[in-house]
Amino acid sequence: MAQTTGTSAFNLDVNDLIEESFERCGRELRTGYDFRTARRSLNLLTIEWANKGINLWTIEQGSIPLTQGTISYSLPVDTIDLLDHVVRTQTGVNQTDINITRISVDTYSSIPNKNAQGRPIQIWINRQSGATDPVTGVNYPTVNLWPCADQDDLYTLVYWRLRRMQDAGNGTTTQDIPFRLLPALVAGLAYHLSMKLPNALDRTGMLKAVYDEQWAMAADEDREKASLRLAPRQMFY
Repeated sequence: MAQTTGTSAFNLDVNDLIEESFERCGRELRTGYDFRTARRSLNLLTIEWANKGINLWTIEQGSIPLTQGTISYSLPVDTIDLLDHVVRTQTGVNQTDINITRISVDTYSSIPNKNAQGRPIQIWINRQSGATDPVTGVNYPTVNLWPCADQDDLYTLVYWRLRRMQDAGNGTTTQDIPFRLLPALVAGLAYHLSMKLPNALDRTGMLKAVYDEQWAMAADEDREKASLRLAPRQMFY
């Protein structure tokens, strides 16, 4: 029996990833400008993936201690959205997590007394841009809770967030994705590059078809695989 390598660490750094994508376009990576334009397309591609759906490897848990009378709290600047959230009381064996309901800006704006205090039961997520404004500073995503906490050191907002994928590096770093999504990333970058490279325009249709196929396989694999059980609710009249 042939001996195997015994390793499973294959990955592509940014330089190899870009080079592979150029080769699929029938071109060679030769100049510094080639690298810069490809890295720009790579960053745009990861943003496209954030818009396509939930990227499970970017889910992170966070928490915010709530203070009495405070309505709004900032989230990490690279937060795309929150998937779930609870209000936690106490710790250890006495810890209790209580679900809170996400509401829209219309519902939040219709609350007459936003300074009411109690145990928070509703949350409005103001996603903002995360960009830096020269006048106002960083536009952090925020959450507004209602009612706001009525005590210090009693409630903690615990959330699970989607964060932005990290930017493409200087060539020797690897991308912020699991190895299983490398084929989709290479296919997507090749497709994006083909729209910018004059000699590759005739390959754009083929490269898009390959990208769509690779993305469909990757998206189908990168999903929750827990069982889902639906039961009808009995109604009485």
